[in-house]
Amino acid sequence: MSLFGKNIRKIRNVRNMSQQAFADLFDLKRGTLGAYEEGRSEPKIETILKIANYFSITIDDLLTKELTVNHLLKFKGDLSLKVEERMKESFASIPCITEQNTKDYLLQFEDDQFIAGLPTLQLPINTEKKFRAYTVSNLEMTDHDQGLYPKDVVIGEYVPSSVYKKLNNGNIVLALVKDELILRRLYIAKNKLTLRADHKSVDDLTFDLNEIKELWKVRYVFFKRIPEQNSGKNVEEKLNFLEQEFLKLKNKL
Repeated sequence: MSLFGKNIRKIRNVRNMSQQAFADLFDLKRGTLGAYEEGRSEPKIETILKIANYFSITIDDLLTKELTVNHLLKFKGDLSLKVEERMKESFASIPCITEQNTKDYLLQFEDDQFIAGLPTLQLPINTEKKFRAYTVSNLEMTDHDQGLYPKDVVIGEYVPSSVYKKLNNGNIVLALVKDELILRRLYIAKNKLTLRADHKSVDDLTFDLNEIKELWKVRYVFFKRIPEQNSGKNVEEKLNFLEQEFLKLKNKL
Protein backbone atom coordinates (compact mmCIF):
# COMPACT_ATOMS: atom_id res chain seq x y z
CA MET A 1 0.00 0.00 0.00
CA SER A 2 1.37 3.47 -0.98
CA LEU A 3 1.91 6.45 1.31
CA PHE A 4 -0.18 8.63 -1.01
CA GLY A 5 -3.04 9.15 1.46
CA LYS A 6 -0.78 10.02 4.38
CA ASN A 7 1.24 12.43 2.23
CA ILE A 8 -1.69 14.37 0.80
CA ARG A 9 -3.06 14.78 4.32
CA LYS A 10 0.35 16.17 5.36
CA ILE A 11 0.30 18.58 2.41
CA ARG A 12 -3.20 19.75 3.37
CA ASN A 13 -2.21 20.34 6.99
CA VAL A 14 0.95 22.22 6.11
CA ARG A 15 -0.98 24.41 3.69
CA ASN A 16 -3.88 24.75 6.14
CA MET A 17 -6.46 23.53 3.59
CA SER A 18 -9.75 21.79 4.29
CA GLN A 19 -10.55 18.51 2.57
CA GLN A 20 -13.16 20.30 0.45
CA ALA A 21 -10.73 22.99 -0.69
CA PHE A 22 -8.09 20.42 -1.60
CA ALA A 23 -10.65 18.23 -3.40
CA ASP A 24 -11.97 21.20 -5.42
CA LEU A 25 -8.42 22.02 -6.52
CA PHE A 26 -8.13 18.64 -8.27
CA ASP A 27 -11.78 18.07 -9.30
CA LEU A 28 -12.35 15.42 -6.66
CA LYS A 29 -15.27 14.73 -4.35
CA ARG A 30 -14.61 15.32 -0.66
CA GLY A 31 -15.58 11.73 0.14
CA THR A 32 -13.15 10.41 -2.46
CA LEU A 33 -10.31 12.46 -0.96
CA GLY A 34 -11.23 11.17 2.51
CA ALA A 35 -11.03 7.61 1.23
CA TYR A 36 -7.55 8.28 -0.21
CA GLU A 37 -6.33 9.77 3.10
CA GLU A 38 -7.72 6.85 5.13
CA GLY A 39 -6.23 4.25 2.77
CA ARG A 40 -9.64 2.87 1.78
CA SER A 41 -9.06 3.67 -1.88
CA GLU A 42 -6.17 4.21 -4.26
CA PRO A 43 -6.17 7.16 -6.72
CA LYS A 44 -6.15 7.02 -10.51
CA ILE A 45 -2.84 7.73 -12.19
CA GLU A 46 -4.28 10.98 -13.59
CA THR A 47 -4.96 12.24 -10.06
CA ILE A 48 -1.47 11.29 -8.88
CA LEU A 49 0.07 13.16 -11.82
CA LYS A 50 -2.04 16.30 -11.17
CA ILE A 51 -1.06 16.49 -7.49
CA ALA A 52 2.60 15.66 -8.11
CA ASN A 53 2.89 18.27 -10.88
CA TYR A 54 1.03 20.95 -8.91
CA PHE A 55 3.39 20.70 -5.94
CA SER A 56 6.51 19.77 -7.96
CA ILE A 57 6.81 16.48 -6.07
CA THR A 58 8.15 13.41 -7.81
CA ILE A 59 5.67 10.56 -8.16
CA ASP A 60 8.13 8.30 -6.36
CA ASP A 61 8.27 10.66 -3.34
CA LEU A 62 4.52 11.10 -3.28
CA LEU A 63 3.83 7.36 -3.31
CA THR A 64 6.74 5.76 -1.45
CA LYS A 65 8.29 8.30 0.97
CA GLU A 66 6.76 9.78 4.09
CA LEU A 67 7.05 13.50 3.39
CA THR A 68 8.29 15.79 6.16
CA VAL A 69 7.43 19.45 6.76
CA ASN A 70 10.98 20.49 5.79
CA HIS A 71 10.67 18.47 2.60
CA LEU A 72 7.35 20.06 1.74
CA LEU A 73 8.65 23.59 2.25
CA LYS A 74 10.94 23.08 -0.75
CA PHE A 75 7.96 22.54 -3.06
CA LYS A 76 6.12 25.30 -4.89
CA GLY A 77 2.52 26.23 -4.24
CA ASP A 78 3.23 28.74 -1.45
CA LEU A 79 3.35 26.02 1.19
CA SER A 80 3.73 27.34 4.71
CA LEU A 81 3.85 25.94 8.20
CA LYS A 82 0.62 25.60 10.12
CA VAL A 83 -0.15 28.52 12.39
CA GLU A 84 0.58 26.45 15.45
CA GLU A 85 4.00 25.46 14.01
CA ARG A 86 5.22 28.98 13.26
CA MET A 87 5.52 32.21 15.14
CA LYS A 88 2.52 34.36 14.32
CA GLU A 89 3.13 38.11 14.34
CA SER A 90 0.33 40.10 15.92
CA PHE A 91 -0.33 43.84 15.62
CA ALA A 92 -2.15 46.07 18.07
CA SER A 93 -5.54 47.22 16.80
CA ILE A 94 -5.94 50.84 17.90
CA PRO A 95 -9.33 52.64 17.84
CA CYS A 96 -9.03 55.99 16.08
CA ILE A 97 -10.79 59.23 17.02
CA THR A 98 -11.38 61.38 13.94
CA GLU A 99 -13.02 64.74 13.27
CA GLN A 100 -16.14 62.88 12.15
CA ASN A 101 -16.59 60.77 15.29
CA THR A 102 -15.25 63.10 18.00
CA LYS A 103 -18.69 64.29 19.16
CA ASP A 104 -19.92 60.70 19.45
CA TYR A 105 -16.75 59.73 21.31
CA LEU A 106 -17.35 62.44 23.92
CA LEU A 107 -20.72 60.88 24.68
CA GLN A 108 -19.87 57.18 24.36
CA PHE A 109 -16.20 56.86 25.35
CA GLU A 110 -17.13 54.31 28.05
CA ASP A 111 -19.25 52.19 25.68
CA ASP A 112 -17.18 49.15 24.65
CA GLN A 113 -19.47 48.44 21.72
CA PHE A 114 -19.03 51.97 20.38
CA ILE A 115 -15.24 51.77 20.78
CA ALA A 116 -15.18 48.44 18.94
CA GLY A 117 -16.95 50.11 16.01
CA LEU A 118 -14.41 52.91 15.58
CA PRO A 119 -11.97 52.83 12.65
CA THR A 120 -8.68 51.24 13.67
CA LEU A 121 -4.96 51.42 12.97
CA GLN A 122 -2.91 48.21 12.98
CA LEU A 123 0.57 48.78 14.41
CA PRO A 124 3.43 46.50 15.54
CA ILE A 125 3.44 47.78 19.12
CA ASN A 126 2.65 46.28 22.53
CA THR A 127 -0.66 44.43 22.17
CA GLU A 128 -1.20 44.20 25.93
CA LYS A 129 -1.42 47.96 26.48
CA LYS A 130 -4.41 50.18 25.80
CA PHE A 131 -3.95 52.81 23.09
CA ARG A 132 -6.03 55.42 21.36
CA ALA A 133 -5.30 57.17 18.03
CA TYR A 134 -6.36 60.77 17.50
CA THR A 135 -6.41 62.87 14.33
CA VAL A 136 -5.12 66.38 15.01
CA SER A 137 -7.70 69.01 14.04
CA ASN A 138 -6.17 72.40 14.95
CA LEU A 139 -2.92 74.39 15.14
CA GLU A 140 -2.61 74.57 18.93
CA MET A 141 0.45 72.30 18.99
CA THR A 142 2.42 74.20 16.34
CA ASP A 143 5.35 76.53 16.97
CA HIS A 144 6.48 78.38 13.84
CA ASP A 145 7.03 75.59 11.28
CA GLN A 146 7.33 72.80 13.85
CA GLY A 147 4.80 70.72 15.74
CA LEU A 148 1.55 68.88 15.06
CA TYR A 149 -0.63 69.98 12.17
CA PRO A 150 -4.22 69.03 11.17
CA LYS A 151 -4.44 65.47 9.79
CA ASP A 152 -1.35 64.34 11.71
CA VAL A 153 -2.16 61.30 13.89
CA VAL A 154 -0.97 60.78 17.46
CA ILE A 155 -1.07 57.48 19.35
CA GLY A 156 -1.67 57.77 23.08
CA GLU A 157 -1.19 55.16 25.81
CA TYR A 158 -3.87 55.06 28.50
CA VAL A 159 -2.89 56.63 31.83
CA PRO A 160 -4.81 55.46 34.95
CA SER A 161 -5.85 58.26 37.30
CA SER A 162 -3.70 56.72 40.04
CA VAL A 163 -0.51 57.72 38.20
CA TYR A 164 -1.45 61.19 36.92
CA LYS A 165 0.91 62.85 39.40
CA LYS A 166 3.80 60.63 38.29
CA LEU A 167 3.77 62.01 34.76
CA ASN A 168 6.58 64.34 33.77
CA ASN A 169 5.61 67.94 33.17
CA GLY A 170 5.82 68.77 29.48
CA ASN A 171 4.54 65.40 28.25
CA ILE A 172 2.09 65.69 25.36
CA VAL A 173 -1.26 64.18 26.33
CA LEU A 174 -4.74 63.76 24.95
CA ALA A 175 -7.16 64.66 27.73
CA LEU A 176 -10.90 64.10 27.82
CA VAL A 177 -12.06 66.74 30.25
CA LYS A 178 -15.62 67.97 30.74
CA ASP A 179 -16.95 67.88 27.17
CA GLU A 180 -13.70 68.38 25.27
CA LEU A 181 -10.82 66.39 23.83
CA ILE A 182 -7.68 68.47 24.28
CA LEU A 183 -4.25 67.69 22.84
CA ARG A 184 -1.58 69.70 24.70
CA ARG A 185 1.37 69.52 27.05
CA LEU A 186 0.60 68.56 30.62
CA TYR A 187 1.76 70.33 33.79
CA ILE A 188 0.62 69.14 37.22
CA ALA A 189 0.87 71.06 40.48
CA LYS A 190 -0.83 69.69 43.59
CA ASN A 191 -4.33 68.69 42.49
CA LYS A 192 -4.43 70.93 39.44
CA LEU A 193 -3.68 70.00 35.85
CA THR A 194 -2.69 72.65 33.32
CA LEU A 195 -2.86 71.95 29.59
CA ARG A 196 -0.52 74.21 27.61
CA ALA A 197 -0.39 74.61 23.83
CA ASP A 198 2.87 75.05 21.92
CA HIS A 199 1.30 77.93 19.99
CA LYS A 200 2.18 81.09 21.94
CA SER A 201 -1.16 82.83 21.33
CA VAL A 202 -3.26 80.06 22.92
CA ASP A 203 -4.13 80.45 26.60
CA ASP A 204 -3.51 77.72 29.17
CA LEU A 205 -6.41 75.63 30.43
CA THR A 206 -6.42 74.52 34.09
CA PHE A 207 -8.62 71.84 35.64
CA ASP A 208 -8.96 69.90 38.86
CA LEU A 209 -7.53 66.41 38.48
CA ASN A 210 -10.93 64.89 39.29
CA GLU A 211 -12.37 66.59 36.21
CA ILE A 212 -10.27 64.43 33.89
CA LYS A 213 -12.37 61.61 32.42
CA GLU A 214 -9.61 60.02 30.32
CA LEU A 215 -5.92 60.72 29.82
CA TRP A 216 -3.68 59.33 27.07
CA LYS A 217 0.09 59.97 27.00
CA VAL A 218 1.28 60.44 23.42
CA ARG A 219 3.81 57.76 22.47
CA TYR A 220 3.90 57.89 18.67
CA VAL A 221 3.18 60.46 15.96
CA PHE A 222 2.42 59.96 12.27
CA PHE A 223 2.93 63.08 10.19
CA LYS A 224 0.83 63.78 7.13
CA ARG A 225 3.82 65.57 5.64
CA ILE A 226 7.56 65.16 6.00
CA PRO A 227 8.66 67.55 8.78
CA GLU A 228 10.99 70.33 7.66
CA GLN A 229 14.55 70.13 8.90
CA ASN A 230 15.40 72.46 11.74
CA SER A 231 16.82 75.59 10.07
CA GLY A 232 18.91 76.45 13.14
CA LYS A 233 20.52 73.04 13.04
CA ASN A 234 21.31 73.49 9.35
CA VAL A 235 23.10 76.79 10.08
CA GLU A 236 25.11 75.13 12.84
CA GLU A 237 26.12 72.29 10.54
CA LYS A 238 27.22 74.74 7.84
CA LEU A 239 29.31 76.72 10.36
CA ASN A 240 30.97 73.53 11.56
CA PHE A 241 31.75 72.56 7.98
CA LEU A 242 33.27 75.98 7.23
CA GLU A 243 35.34 75.79 10.41
CA GLN A 244 36.72 72.39 9.38
CA GLU A 245 37.55 73.69 5.90
CA PHE A 246 39.29 76.74 7.39
CA LEU A 247 41.42 74.48 9.62
CA LYS A 248 42.41 72.40 6.61
CA LEU A 249 43.53 75.51 4.72
CA LYS A 250 45.41 76.80 7.76
CA ASN A 251 47.32 73.52 8.09
CA LYS A 252 48.39 73.69 4.46
CA LEU A 253 49.96 77.14 4.90
